[in-house]
Amino acid sequence: MRQAKPSLRQLEYFIAVADNASFRRAAVQRGISQPTLTAQMAALENQLGVKLFERSRGGTRLYPTGRELLPLAREVIEELNGFVDAADLLREGPGGTYRLGTAPTLGPYLLPHVLPDLHQAYAKLRFHVREEVPRELERGLSDGRYDLLLTTLPLDSAEFSVAPLLSEPVRLAVSADHALSQRKALSASELRGEGILTVEEHHRFYRQVELLCQRLEARLLRDYQGTSLDALRNMVVMGMGHAFFPALYVLSEFHAQSPIRVLDIEGQAIHRVHALVWRSGSPSRVFFNRLARDMRQSISRRLPDVVKVVE
Repeated sequence: MRQAKPSLRQLEYFIAVADNASFRRAAVQRGISQPTLTAQMAALENQLGVKLFERSRGGTRLYPTGRELLPLAREVIEELNGFVDAADLLREGPGGTYRLGTAPTLGPYLLPHVLPDLHQAYAKLRFHVREEVPRELERGLSDGRYDLLLTTLPLDSAEFSVAPLLSEPVRLAVSADHALSQRKALSASELRGEGILTVEEHHRFYRQVELLCQRLEARLLRDYQGTSLDALRNMVVMGMGHAFFPALYVLSEFHAQSPIRVLDIEGQAIHRVHALVWRSGSPSRVFFNRLARDMRQSISRRLPDVVKVVE
């Protein structure tokens, strides 16, 4: 005789305990008492005939069978949410709230240019935006903490659908009181031996600058890494070295009176490519493709002299 099927609520509780590694924290997150949650998980284990969690003084962790079943539970909940989203789409048009993860060197400087058009096109669409470094973004998308990513290519994982959006130039910045600041462009040979500042290693932009320095025979100043692009800009102002900045950041933060000068490097095609990314099996994948198309249109219209649309 086939065992009783778990309820969707039990699966949601199972995911909450796994994500929080604690019955207490999961109960608070779900707004129920801890004894109720404990009883529901005991009932789920009895229904399935397997052990899901191992509890100790150090907390709660998944048992091997729980690790095997957790991705399937996430898929069930995601499919249900996709079913509800599809019904909302048929009834009211595109909308809903999506969890969007973005890289800190990209999202704050691109989203202001595309969100107004998306809001006008989809009045009921909402994004809950969170910034993290690419490795954490990919992990969050894989385990369901994010629905979408706005991030820089390449990705470490091949399990996602990728919709390229734009190619963004990278430009060199020097302090206004440096001798090179009077130039509009430099030859690659003029950067040989010059000190280059960059952001911390967990940013994907760090790796790109590292490779660029190797190509140009410039010195990467590893002892002075900025925690953000803003911190990096301040170090350039203080004359601690030169730095490369993405064009969208330059557009947002640099101005005519800035104590920094931005230069091009002759004969060097320096750029980075950004994309909208989602799980290949996402129930909203058709809509996400549509969003990517709409974003490209906004970028092409609003930023034609700054970046290049990529399809």
